[in-house]
Amino acid sequence: MTDRIWQKSSFSGTGMSDSCLEVALAPAGRVLFREGDRPGEVLATTPAHWAAFLRAIKADEAGRS
Repeated sequence: MTDRIWQKSSFSGTGMSDSCLEVALAPAGRVLFREGDRPGEVLATTPAHWAAFLRAIKADEAGRS
């Protein structure tokens, strides 16, 4: 991947820990995300799917059937 500006999750605190979710934007509007301690493993999604994921997290519904 080219150099991107990765944004660290605000829930990760202010420490230097690599255990956090990081997000970056890619060309064509894709949203990239990765674990800070595994920077070589990057997943991509659409802005609509990312927004739905964030809504589920905020509503405490992620992972529920």
